[in-house]
Amino acid sequence: MDILYRREQATALEVLESLPDPPTYSAVRSALRILEQKGHIRHKQDGARFLFVPTMNREKAKRSAIRHLMQTFFGDSPEKAVAMLLDVSSSKLSDAELDRLTDQIEKARKGVKS
Repeated sequence: MDILYRREQATALEVLESLPDPPTYSAVRSALRILEQKGHIRHKQDGARFLFVPTMNREKAKRSAIRHLMQTFFGDSPEKAVAMLLDVSSSKLSDAELDRLTDQIEKARKGVKS
């Protein structure tokens, strides 16, 4: 999906060539077929080749993925999800990043969307 979002559209071969440690061509085709069956992508014909395109914009997809992640692993609890993110990245966060997170928390307390 990341490749399709970056390129906006791609053939199976272009996806394969963009992967750092690529599987087989048929594995890429299978993954694209599954993504299409689930409604995440669609294809359009360009001559003899199929171009695969995401069906929703990246921002909407990110929100959907985060909701699914929270439901699946954190009992639908944003607090537990954020706590885990802080736990696994706490040594990597700069003071500026921590300040921005604090600002986001304050906005959430006031009911302000970012």
